[in-house]
Amino acid sequence: MNYNRMTAAEAASLIQNGEIIALSGFTPAGSPKAVTAELAKQAEEKHARGEAFRIGIITGASTGDSCDGVLTRAHAIQFRAPYTTNTDFRKAVNNGEINYTDIHLSQVAQRLRSGFLGHVTTAIVEACELTDDGRIYLTAGVGITPTIARLADRVIIELNAAHSKRIIGMHDLYEMERPPYRRPIPIVRPSDRIGLPYIQVDPRKIAGVVEVNIPDEARGFSAPDPVTDKIGQNVADFLAADMKRGIIPSTFLPLQSGVGNIANAVLSALGRDSSIPPFEMYTEVIQNSVITLIKEGRIKFGSTCSLSVTNDCLDDIYQNMDFFAHKLVLRPSEISNCPEVIRRIGVITMNTAIEADIYGNVNSTHICGTKMMNGIGGSGDFTRSAYISIFSCPSTAKGGCISSIVPMVSHLDHSEHSVNVIITEQGIADLRGKSPMERAQAVIENCAHPDYKQLLWDYLKISTKGQTSHSLSAALGMHQVFLKKGDMRLTDWSEFAG
Repeated sequence: MNYNRMTAAEAASLIQNGEIIALSGFTPAGSPKAVTAELAKQAEEKHARGEAFRIGIITGASTGDSCDGVLTRAHAIQFRAPYTTNTDFRKAVNNGEINYTDIHLSQVAQRLRSGFLGHVTTAIVEACELTDDGRIYLTAGVGITPTIARLADRVIIELNAAHSKRIIGMHDLYEMERPPYRRPIPIVRPSDRIGLPYIQVDPRKIAGVVEVNIPDEARGFSAPDPVTDKIGQNVADFLAADMKRGIIPSTFLPLQSGVGNIANAVLSALGRDSSIPPFEMYTEVIQNSVITLIKEGRIKFGSTCSLSVTNDCLDDIYQNMDFFAHKLVLRPSEISNCPEVIRRIGVITMNTAIEADIYGNVNSTHICGTKMMNGIGGSGDFTRSAYISIFSCPSTAKGGCISSIVPMVSHLDHSEHSVNVIITEQGIADLRGKSPMERAQAVIENCAHPDYKQLLWDYLKISTKGQTSHSLSAALGMHQVFLKKGDMRLTDWSEFAG
């Protein structure tokens, strides 16, 4: 079929005020970059003429600045789901300018199919190849692309020459059925394949093809520091000890790791630990550290939704595809994050907390309970079904003015019922099989910073005793003191008496 070739501006002009668009990719990897940037320009022009223009956006996860950033600054976003990391977007959400819905990433595609999120008019999909019969070959990220390509009224393709066609064959694209009587997902090991390497759509639905050559807006992370290195070593030591005890099989288990500096430090520590055998990953995002460990033979295989790596690392993968083709697979997020599969294959999950409380509840999304950071992402998908669920964070933030271990979390994302282990640079709190008071003792003694340890013990002394002891008037006292005085260490529990 002779597709309609058009500019990014022409493609953007197809999208009208009030519509809902959906995007390919997962993190900036595989996300469209040209059409959304032009859409922001057109929104600014319409606003200057006094015309209304705001749209809804649904994605697999975060995108780059050429989507979330420019459209936020153009005041063009009415509604957005699910996960994002853009600073300008975050500010707009916290100022009440954008309606943001935080959803477990495994659930987005099903909620779209079920009609919970409205009707998608346009899917914008980044591809490295497109055939005359409507086969779309994706790039470095998948997300919810199979579902949006099928549901949308029209599909716009960004054919991106920055991605090598050598990636063709790395994808395993499978869309789950709607309930009831949905068939099981037939994955029993991370390397299993169950779908197709491409998305098939009706060629008549492809409204236009925009040819671009734009690299992914890859995010770099700061170098490891003594705190993140110690956290990483603590995680590795914990897993090695559990393997020696026979809790983890001697062949080890697949790992999931979140995004960021701590995740990289953890994987680096695991790679250095000779007592841990080569292992597999079943995760949603693969970063540079994973690619390094694959090359070193420490990671045998990686199943993921996104190659969220730096551009030089991605180029290395493309140039050595004969090596990586049998060591990586890219899946839709509803498969990479599927609780059914995670539980079946025994994934050990490792995610990052903003704060954890003394009973093991975790806040991973909000500062002081009100200011959204990035969203829950896939951490809930993995935590709830993990063989062992681990959360890690530095014991303090803001130069020591904030304790990451608090009496009660200011926002709850992961309850004590799902969290098995909390790890900081101070130590390890294994919460498995412990009562609430035993958990509190383990968290305070092993994970709290010395500046806050006595303060937390004193909180327990003023708490009303029960199966879970709390002082309802003081439970968020450390947060209140920080907001008022700028330093949690200034907390005086007598201020909250009565």
